[in-house]
This record gives sequence, structure tokens and C-alpha cells, in this order.
Amino acid sequence: MAPCPSCGKDNADDARFCSACGARLAVETPAREQRKTVTVVFCDLVGSTSLGEHLDSESLKRVMASYFAAMRSALERHGGTVEKFIGDAVVAVFGVPTLREDDALRAVRAAAEMRTALATLNEELWRRWGVELRTRTGVNTGEVVASDPSRGESFVVGDAVNVAARLEQSAPVGEILLGATTYRLVRDEVTARQVAPLALKGKAEKVHAVQLLEAAPGGRAAARRLDSPLVGREPELGQLEEAFERVCEARRCELLPVVGAAGVGKSRLVREFVGRVGSSATVLEGRCLPYGEGITFWPLSEVVKEGAGIREGESREEAQAKIASLLPGDLESAGVATRIAAAIGLAATVSTPEETFWAARQLFESLAARLPLLIVFDDVHWAEPTFLDLVEYLGEHVRDRSLLVLLLARPELREARPKLAQTNGFRPVVLKPLAEGDSERLILQLLGEASLATEVSQRITTAAQGNPLFVEELLRMLVDQGLLRRTKGNWDGDPKLSEIPIPPTIQALLGARLDRLGEGERAVIEAAAVVGQEFWPAAAAELTPHLSATDVDIHLTALSGKELIHRGGVSFANEGAYRFSHILVRDAAYAGLLKEARAELHERFATWLEEKSGARHYEYEEILGYHLEQAFLYRQQLAPLDDSGRALARRASGRLRAAAERALARGDMPAATNLLERAAALLMTGDPRRRELELQLGLALCELGDIARAEGVLAETAAAAAAGGDRALELRCLLERSYWRLATGLDASIGDVRRVAEQAIPALEAVGDEAGLARAWGHLAFVQSAACSWAETAKSLERGLEHARRAADGQQETELLWQLTGALHYGPQPVEEGIRRFHAALHHDVQSAGRSGMHVGVTTRAAVEATGLAGLEAMRGNADEARMLVGRAKAILEELGQRLKLAELGQLAGWVELLCGAPAAAEAELRRSYEALEEMGEQGYLSTTAGLLSEAVLEQGRYAEAEQLSRAAELSSAGDDVVSHVLWRGTRARALALRGELEPAESLARAAVRLAGQSDDLNLHADRLMDLADVLRVGGRIGEAEDAVSEAVALYEAKGNLASARKAHIAR
Repeated sequence: MAPCPSCGKDNADDARFCSACGARLAVETPAREQRKTVTVVFCDLVGSTSLGEHLDSESLKRVMASYFAAMRSALERHGGTVEKFIGDAVVAVFGVPTLREDDALRAVRAAAEMRTALATLNEELWRRWGVELRTRTGVNTGEVVASDPSRGESFVVGDAVNVAARLEQSAPVGEILLGATTYRLVRDEVTARQVAPLALKGKAEKVHAVQLLEAAPGGRAAARRLDSPLVGREPELGQLEEAFERVCEARRCELLPVVGAAGVGKSRLVREFVGRVGSSATVLEGRCLPYGEGITFWPLSEVVKEGAGIREGESREEAQAKIASLLPGDLESAGVATRIAAAIGLAATVSTPEETFWAARQLFESLAARLPLLIVFDDVHWAEPTFLDLVEYLGEHVRDRSLLVLLLARPELREARPKLAQTNGFRPVVLKPLAEGDSERLILQLLGEASLATEVSQRITTAAQGNPLFVEELLRMLVDQGLLRRTKGNWDGDPKLSEIPIPPTIQALLGARLDRLGEGERAVIEAAAVVGQEFWPAAAAELTPHLSATDVDIHLTALSGKELIHRGGVSFANEGAYRFSHILVRDAAYAGLLKEARAELHERFATWLEEKSGARHYEYEEILGYHLEQAFLYRQQLAPLDDSGRALARRASGRLRAAAERALARGDMPAATNLLERAAALLMTGDPRRRELELQLGLALCELGDIARAEGVLAETAAAAAAGGDRALELRCLLERSYWRLATGLDASIGDVRRVAEQAIPALEAVGDEAGLARAWGHLAFVQSAACSWAETAKSLERGLEHARRAADGQQETELLWQLTGALHYGPQPVEEGIRRFHAALHHDVQSAGRSGMHVGVTTRAAVEATGLAGLEAMRGNADEARMLVGRAKAILEELGQRLKLAELGQLAGWVELLCGAPAAAEAELRRSYEALEEMGEQGYLSTTAGLLSEAVLEQGRYAEAEQLSRAAELSSAGDDVVSHVLWRGTRARALALRGELEPAESLARAAVRLAGQSDDLNLHADRLMDLADVLRVGGRIGEAEDAVSEAVALYEAKGNLASARKAHIAR
């Protein structure tokens, strides 16, 4: 029978409420194991065996009893729990059964007191028996698995215990060694001496330790939290207000980082600022998820959903309509809404990062047209690189709108993205620790202006070290524990308060708070921690099946009252969300779970989320993959894999792969790389799916520019494919490896790439690998273009496009279309045929769009079309049309932020201006392109651009400068780069002839003609014939010059280059 604590009435054992008075009954729950960070003291006697030779057994027993009693007394006086006496050794733990914020300091002080107590005891032992005891002591802090000591079993297990024992064995006689973590926690309260790193038995690496000399006596204490006033932040608040006034007055966009350590008050500062802004601005907030991998545009998603009022359960069409309602309703609005929806998982299609950036800018500019717009992105130090790219893009491209973007981040952001640390020329808002006086004022205001003993206030201030969260959490815990009580308008400290030292770190503080929660509250907050910083009550209930839904709600209310959590966040399944008050609270709660429990809860949450999300599961692919991955990794750490574990791994890999494919389709390589690597690592080494993932990983790494790592991945995957008899995959890996080595100037040759491509194509055809065939034909086209075999190049690209469309590979289709623009421009087919074939390729793209769902975006397609037609129209003689097309492509690429494509376009723009007889305009275009390519470290286009630039300078009569540029082109030209070698020879030949060096000039000119004649680039060949004609004409050989011009005209006319043909006729 269970007696009621209120009325004393006996109740049934399984009753939850008293049958007489209705009071809630305490329900006994089995002791639970948990992970916690504790401090272990291990003390052992030295030379105890010899005592037996000097003392009778009865005397020895009395000596040892006195020794153990003195040691136990010192340990327990400081709050330690003596786990056991092992022979002559004493083992005690600080942090069991309940963590305290100053366990490490208590343990060190206890160890020092044990040494003092032993000295006192030795005086008595010497007087009575003529013996002295000597000890060595080790103190170490670390994570253990702890159980209930009242059950009479060993209650802590873990490496921290073993290291404490090894430190004791390594300590000099009479000395105390502290582990590195222990010392970090207590270094402000002790005097210690560094010792050389120790080689401890059973440890692979040497262990750092210090020798304790002295521990400061006494302790420090604390108080409570009721409200969260802003104290000591007037300068920082002024910075925010000045920034807001700037953007409003200048109608500009400003990115303003708010940087500070965890808990220093970034969110509180911004909350105060937002309150002051009030209705004078539209305020939207989003955050980067703490595990931050793969969830690239989550902050954008939160901002858009808040701004558009999108609720959980609404259809895609409804969501897109709400997004569109924020836009002006012009022709671009539908496209903007679609791209935004695609980026945040509310559309089946995908968009490239550049298109997402453009669409986000359009949306924010529309919102800012009505009122100034204030966007707050929190936890930006967890942001994915692509999201940071978006933020920088907004700062650079938003025009004529009042937009202030606040970026709340820890100092790590400065290292991850230095550019954001000094944005717009204004200093970021940097939050330093509060001054001592401000901390004392904060304490006073938190306590409602009620008085607090100066000694207690000073102890809190010293421990908090200017961190407002430290102050707030410490005050909260002391009030929760009843150690601070409100009495007649004053705060009175419990007599025991003076005995509790103040915690040196917030980790210890939060661990201590959580350890004092009731069993139900602890179970709920740990379940919530598995979900993440934001969670839903239904999810917490799913993960605590031993509690009723009512119990969960009661515990959530209690946790909210203790300000560990609060309501807020994105709703799900028509249910509001809760959010941890700080990520550190979430981390501390999660750390208390056993790995076995983490594995079970992660898997259970993923299953629940799959069921609840239903047809919209694609929005949560990355989150599902993360939780399944964590479940598997913890199971893998605890036991050998079985069939169930392997099935879990495959399930996790599948989710991560789906998320990676979406990232690849939108061109988000940082996210794709992360997701692919994790997806592959979950599968067995011999699994064909793993090899496919590793191939995709290698390609993504290449796109990121991490060629060295990509090399290793592709080589290993090729070897694994060969071992598994997968010849097609092996050839794909070898092809990609040789292609990227060639493209990046390593030791591969054009012949290597051609040979592997020609081997791979039939092998891939045999297995029907459409995506592989698209890439193989694309790489073969690259080889053919390097040799200026443009007719073959165009055919290969068109073959590749067919396969890319069958595979619905939008990314590869886009790249092949870009390449096709060059092939049709430089190739031997007449201009009219080139225009027809290019329109056919683009028209096919439009027809296939609905089928693939991953086609080239409308904006990107417009840039491809304009680029492809500009040169062809210039050759037709339509100079104005060509310039208009170049301008259109340039504007699009600038908006999308595609720097490399923009630099490549500068080469075409310069060529068009040369064709139109405007060398000064050509120079301007080519010089911008050259400088951009040089800044990026790009070599492939740099030499060709330098060659064209030298020609533009020569046409303006600056012969010496032209010759100098031709040498720059020569030095940067790869050995097999036909176009660049032809260009620099032609320009230099003309410069030498004008300087009177006719013999070397003619030699270079004829060499250029021979090289160009080996290609099927009719324009290149004809241009070099015109260079030869100029050289011959300078030398007075008019007849030969006429012959060269006639041959050039024939080539121009065969190409349909009417503009150049007319210029050649005039030159006669």
C-alpha cells in the first residue's frame, strides 16, 4: 500500500492519485542509469605491506580503521560519496548521486584536506605505534555511466575512473596529480605545477596533468532569476539603432554581425532592439540548426514561413500562393515564388543556389518596399557555407531598399567567414563580458530590486565572469533549490549556502540544474533534447511512452516555469512548438542520456516524423537522415552489428542520399559533399550503393575544388569497383579522375581522358547508365574542344544532352548546354545552322522540363540562350543585337552571382567588340575578365583572354604593351591549348613586324596559321591568315598578302561570318 503524503490514507500500489484527497502520489520508478560528468578521487597507501612486519594484526586493523575514517571524513565533508575501499585504496566520486556545479573544486579541496588530515593522523600514529602512513592521490574529471549507489553496487564506470587510478600510480609519494579537465575547472582556485606528459598504462597517448601545491580554502555562493533585464549594453544597443537609422535613411542593405561567446547576451540584446523598433519595421527571424549539416536553407525557410504566414499542413499550392502574395505581381513574381518554395522544400522542382539567391533578394526587396525590413538570423556560426554565400549575396546586391540583416553568432564565425566580420565598412557589434558593476546591477534587477547580502552577490559576480547567462542560471538554481528565499522584501540565503562554492563553468552549472529535476521532468527534457533545440509536445510524448500525454504536458509546464524551455518555434502537425532556452541547456540534457537510450530515441523519433510528415517527408529528408544516422552510430559503438543494425544503416543512408541528390540538383556542393560522405559511410564496404555514393562524392569534391581529396576518393572507389567486378563504375571513376586532373593542370593528358572515355561509353551503354553516359560524352567533348575539333565536340555534347535528359540530370544538362554555346560558336558549321541547332537544343530543354522536374531554371536558361546567340548574331553582322544579348547574359549572371561564368562571358564580349571594330570597348571587357580570372586563380580561360586582350591593345597602336600581353598569354598557355598558342603567336607576329623584325614575325605568323589549320575553327584559321597578310604587307609582299586575305575571306564566308568577311574585303 502507498500512503498519501498529504492525508496519510493508504492507496493501491498502482494508484497515481490519492483516493481520499486527490493529491498526486509519488510513483516509485526503477533506478535509472545515466551519463554524467563527475570527478573521481583515487588515493592509495604507499608501502603498506611493510606495516604488517612492524605491527600486530590487531594494531594494523586499528591503524587502517583510523586512516579510512579520516579519509572518509574529509571526502564527505566536501560532499563526496565514497564508492569503495579497495585494499588500501580509497575511491570517492563527486557528482553522484547528484551533480553540483563545483564538484571538481570540491574534489580537489577534499584531496588537499585528506593530505592535511593524514599529516595530523600520522602524529598520533607515530606517538602510539611508531609508524607513519604515506599516500599518493589522483583526481580526474570525465564522463561516466552512473547508477544508484543505494543499490549496493559499483555505481560509476568509465575511463575517468581508470585515469584517476593511473594518475595516483604516477604521483610522487605524498603528492596529488590533477587531470587536465579537472585543472581547467579549478585553476583559478588552486596553485599547481605542470608535470611532463605521462605515459599511463592502457592509454594510447600521453596524458597531461598538474601537481597540486595548494587549494584555496572556502567557497563561493549565489542567487535567482525572475526576469531578464538588459544591463550594460547601451553602447551595443546604440550601434544597432544607428545601423537601423543608416539603412532607413540611405535605403540600403546592411549585414551586421552580433558576435559574442555563448551566453553573453546576443539574443537578449537583439530582443530589446526589436522591441524598440516596434511597428516601424517588418521583423522576421530564422535560425541555423545546431547540427547545421545539410540543412542549408532552414533559416530562409523560417523567415519565409513567418513572413508569409504559412502554417503546417497547408498544400504546396497554398504555400506558394502565400509567398507570391508578398511579391508585386509582375511577370517575375511566379518564378520567384517557385524558386523560394523549391529552396525551402515546398515545391517538387529545385533551383540552383544562384537562382535561390536571386529569388530571396526579390522577395526581401518586395517586403522592404512597404516598410524597412529587419531580418534576424540566429546561431549563424552553425550555418552551411552556401547559406553564408546567400547572406553575402544579399549584402552585395540588394538595392534601393531599407534592409538590416542581423547575424547572431559566436566568435567562430570570424574564422569561418572573415568577410562577414567587417561588412559594409562598419564594425560588427561585439559583446564582451559585463563589467563587475553591471553584473551586480543585473543581479539586483533579476531579484526585483530586493536586497541581497553583499558577500553572496560578490560570489555570484566572481563566478559568472561577466556572462549574463551564468548569472541568470545560477540565480535560478539557487531559488529552485530553496537556497535563496524571498522574505519580507529581501533575499535570504540558506545557512548551507556559504558552503557551496560557485561553479567555474556553465557546463557544470547546467548539469547541476538538470540533475535536480524530478524523474518525469528529466525524462521529458532528455527526450526533447534528442529532437533538437526546437521540439513538439507530441514528439516528447512519443519518446516517453511510460508517461501519459497529460503527464508530459504537466512536466513541460514545469520545465517552462523553470525557464529551461519556452514556447515558440515552427509548428508541426497542427501543434505549437517548444524551444530550449539556450542550446547549452539542450546539450547538457542530451549528454545525460546513455548511448543505448540515444540510439533508441533517435530511431523512434525518425519513425514518428516519417509517419507524421506523410507526403511532405521530402521537407525533412536531412533531419530524418540525421536521426537515423545517429541511431546507427550509437548502436555501432555499443555492440557488433547485426541484421537489424545494418538495415538501420541502409535506411539512414537512403534518407541522406535523397537529401544529397536534391542538393546536387540545386548546385549546393558543400551540403551535397557532407550528405554524400555520411550516406556512403553508413554502408558496408562491398555494397554497390556505397560505391555509387563515393563516385558522387568524388564529383562533388571536384566541383568544390578539393581535388586532392577527390583524387583519393575516386581512386579508392575505382579499386573497389574493380574488385567487385563493376567495370562500368570503375571506368566512370577513372574517367572522372583523369578529366579533373587534366582540367586542373595535373599530370593527366588529353589522350588519357579520350582513351578512358572511349572505353567507358560502350561499358555504360551495356548497363544503361544514362547519367554516366551524359558525363562520359561531356568529357569526350572537352577533349575534342581542347584540340579545336569543334564539329566532333558539338556532336558529343548533343549525345550527352540526350542521356542527361533521360537521366533527368538537370545539373549535367545545364553544363552541357553551356559547353554547346562554345562548340557552335567556334565550330565549322555555318552560322545559320548553329543558330538552328542551338534553338533546337533549347527547345528540347523546354519540352523535357515537365518530365524531369530538374531542368535548367528559366533564369539560367535565359543566360545560356543569350550567351549562345550573341557571337552568332555578331558574325551575322547584327552588332546591336549581339551587344544586347551580351548585356542580357551579363545582367543575369551578375544577379545570380556566377563569377566564373561572368568572367568567361567577358571573353565573348571582348571578341564581339573586336568583331564590331571597337577595340577600346573590347579592351575594357577583356581586362575585367582577365583580372577576375586572375583573382580566382583560374588558368584555363586566362591564357585565351590574355591573347585576345593583346589583340585589342595592338589594334589601338600600343605595340609594346601588346607584345608584353602576348608573352603573358604564352606563359599561361597549357601545352595542348591550341587556341591560346595560336592567339599569342598571331599578335606577337604583327607587333614584331611593325617593329621591323620581319623574319621572326613571318615565322610566328605562319606557325599560327599551321596550328589553326589543324583545327576546324574556321574563324581562328581565317584570323591568323589576316595576321599573316598584315606581316607580309609590312614587308612589301602585297601579292602574297592578297592571297592570304582571299583564303581568309573564303573561310569567313564558309562559316557565315559576314562581319569579318566585310572587314577582310575592306582590308584589301
